[in-house]
Amino acid sequence: MGTKEKISEELLLEEETVKQSEIVLFNDDVNTFDHVIDTLINVCDHTPEQAEQCSLIVHHNGKCTVKTGEYTDLKPRCSKLLQAGLSAEIV
Repeated sequence: MGTKEKISEELLLEEETVKQSEIVLFNDDVNTFDHVIDTLINVCDHTPEQAEQCSLIVHHNGKCTVKTGEYTDLKPRCSKLLQAGLSAEIV
């Protein structure tokens, strides 16, 4: 096994051990599109276009994954979404 192959194999093994979670945002009849978009930009670091697309997906499909990452990063973000009056959970 060459050095290059060994390094590639080690990187693949390291990537597999990181557990990824998701914040799922759910539709409601209370919040405006503008509020949802502004909140996603501020809390999830979305671009305006990304936030708008997510808000439309939530509106039409009932839910949308708005952020993926490690649980420790997502927990405070999800709390801020909830504090802003949005309906979200980490899965």
